[in-house]
Amino acid sequence: MKIAQVAPLFESVPPQGYGGTERVVSYLTEALVDAGHDVTLFASGDSVTTADLVAVCERSLRTDPHRPDWTAWHMVMLDEVFRRAAEFDVIHFHIDALHYPLARRCTGTACLTTLHGRLDLPALAPLHRHFAGHPLVSISHHQRSALPDATFIGTVHHGLPPGLFDFEPQPQDYFAFVGRVSPEKRLDRAIEIAIACGTPLKVAAKVDDADRDYFERVIKPLFEHPLVEFLGEVGDNHKNALLGGARALLFPIDWPEPFGLVLVEALACGTPVVAYGHGSVPELIEDGITGFVVHDQAQAIAAARQVDRIDRHRCRQAFEQRFTAATMARRYVQLYEQLCMPTPAPRALRTAPPASSQRTTEAQG
Repeated sequence: MKIAQVAPLFESVPPQGYGGTERVVSYLTEALVDAGHDVTLFASGDSVTTADLVAVCERSLRTDPHRPDWTAWHMVMLDEVFRRAAEFDVIHFHIDALHYPLARRCTGTACLTTLHGRLDLPALAPLHRHFAGHPLVSISHHQRSALPDATFIGTVHHGLPPGLFDFEPQPQDYFAFVGRVSPEKRLDRAIEIAIACGTPLKVAAKVDDADRDYFERVIKPLFEHPLVEFLGEVGDNHKNALLGGARALLFPIDWPEPFGLVLVEALACGTPVVAYGHGSVPELIEDGITGFVVHDQAQAIAAARQVDRIDRHRCRQAFEQRFTAATMARRYVQLYEQLCMPTPAPRALRTAPPASSQRTTEAQG
């Protein structure tokens, strides 16, 4: 198939540091190319891919010191995507809803959108009512529950290349936290869990400008505890060693997480997860098998103390069975083919012959 992947421009594909959506777009794009499809990636110019890259801007917008207007650059990208729409069998968008008006008018090429964020925000229900009929893909079953009337054609869990993270059967004595420093990610809970267990915590986290004040006021003072080590943002190589060496990944979130890619990254390393049961967590983590799904700090601390009971080989096995990039790509190709399938022509209705014909037949009889 000829497939266009349309990525956000905020980060490169894949991102150099933290960045969930762009990372997933990269894994999907490469898996589709490996499967023999003709893929064009619309992304920032510092992206790296084996697909045909259409570099919309020179570098990812977050790393550009001039802080360019993100709306302007995404408008440029959309104009180029739809100018070339006839070249593709399907156009796969990963940029929220910005393209909906144009996709509605794209009659010659199938379009679909994977929604990567939370969908329980008040403005999204009327938006998707207005654009009812546009094909959507959720990244977890829980994510789509906030928009029961939207046109979801499938749920596809994220997947990773199987060789990206190494299985580590023998962890070191520390817990890991990987993600953003923001109120809903609850790094403060992770620190409390680690201290209660007397176990070091290594924190690899990004601090967005929007969360800078929260970081300075609430989180940074907690780093003074000798068990807590703040590493800042880390790339894939460092994340591999960090997650693989951890006794557990702590994921004490306080929001309806649509997916949580780091959960799958931990499982790929064989590292069990202690996570609050919000959002997609119960879909991804098998309680008592690949980690523990908890609902308060007392349960979280108790789970972290007994996390060594989890078989790390079972964690890796769960990853290989459910969360590889090839599995993700196969599911998306099924959806692409479904969208590209010609709509069957309506069957002709059986109607009675005209009265004159009936009389002629009767006369002949």
